[in-house]
Amino acid sequence: MKHLTLFAVAALAFAADSNWPQFRGAGASGIGNGAAPLQWDGEKGENILWKTEIPGLGHSSPVIWGDRIFVTSAVPASGEASLKVGLYGNIQPVEGEGPQAFMVYCLDRKSGKILWQRAAVSGQPKIKRHPKSTHANPTPATDGKTLVVSFGSEGLFALDLDGKQLWKKDFGILDSGFYMVPAAQWGFASSPVIHGGKVIVQADVQKDSFLAALDLATGKELWRTSRSDVPTFGTPAVLPYTAGGAHAMQVVVNGWKQIAGYDLATGKELWKLKGGGDIPVPTPVFLDGLIVITSAHGSERPIYAIRTDAAGELSADSKSMAWTQARAGNYMQTPLLHEGLGYFCFDNGVLTVYQLSSGEKLYQQRLGTGTSGFSSSAVVAGDHLYVTNEEGHTYVLAPGREYKLLAQNELGETVMATPAISDGVLYIRTRLHLFAVGAKK
Repeated sequence: MKHLTLFAVAALAFAADSNWPQFRGAGASGIGNGAAPLQWDGEKGENILWKTEIPGLGHSSPVIWGDRIFVTSAVPASGEASLKVGLYGNIQPVEGEGPQAFMVYCLDRKSGKILWQRAAVSGQPKIKRHPKSTHANPTPATDGKTLVVSFGSEGLFALDLDGKQLWKKDFGILDSGFYMVPAAQWGFASSPVIHGGKVIVQADVQKDSFLAALDLATGKELWRTSRSDVPTFGTPAVLPYTAGGAHAMQVVVNGWKQIAGYDLATGKELWKLKGGGDIPVPTPVFLDGLIVITSAHGSERPIYAIRTDAAGELSADSKSMAWTQARAGNYMQTPLLHEGLGYFCFDNGVLTVYQLSSGEKLYQQRLGTGTSGFSSSAVVAGDHLYVTNEEGHTYVLAPGREYKLLAQNELGETVMATPAISDGVLYIRTRLHLFAVGAKK
């Protein structure tokens, strides 16, 4: 377990870095560095360092490397894209949308100034989107030299940090939606991940689902593994693998029919687990030797805490299963694992906190009145844990075994994207802007 311990230490150290290189930061941990603010007000400008208008519509989160921030958006050729948030169950896609420019923006982290903008591709979207979704859902990924952005059916693009295109990859039509009603197209959402010179892409779609690794330098496909699952919407995670004395890395993905781990080097399936919510969204996360996977839709909403020595076909009573909760899983939010605790927020704002080592429930508390949706995933920095609802209302909590609400703050705009944190500043992407929330000097 020495290698695993070293990995965990390295992951936590990297999470404390100023860079925020992918969805939810390093390892999708959601852990930022510095002491982010307790209070702010978007309309009054309190602790708002800057806000920059981002044209179009996108739910992708910002990523940060050095003094640059990158974010994507889909900008209609004419008119304004519609967005319907809240707690509702409409499955029909948006009809009649026209051509879009699929944009990448680079901003100066300190001033918010747009340094450059590029259209990766333009044209009529090849897939429709859900009324609550966008044509720019996947969050970019970067290693500090190369920026990789996904627009689903429109392609995967690699740029240098000055916006020059290095390569592109066309995976064809990636049709995500409700598996029971294939005509209900909802838009692609899984974000690319960069690890060890590879770009990892998960594409669980209506037909021919797959997991693939591409060479970051050239875009060449290194391996592709078929998956037998319905459309899913989560981002893959690269985590330790220790079965049989091995000390390797695996790609772990959420699913309904096929939650699984795959060898990072070859794409070979290492283990799998059937069951869960039938529209999986949350990304797998890791802490203290446990891989935590959750989902919620249909008849099931489990939480699985899986050890890194998992091998073969698993079940809820497998020896590699540390613990499970049958009816406690998240639908939209990726959980937050921090200092031995797991924070799970339902899409109606009910927050449940567990002891990670045992699965013991420590507390459950509703945030708000239950009338607002929660899609943005929780993040933490210093002594503050941030949970933001779709109306742009952020609940600031003290991390720990007991519920303690420290503050509530308003941005005054819709928030669907997960924030990034760097050097004590929260970068929050709203319906119209990117906000930098930090203590004013």
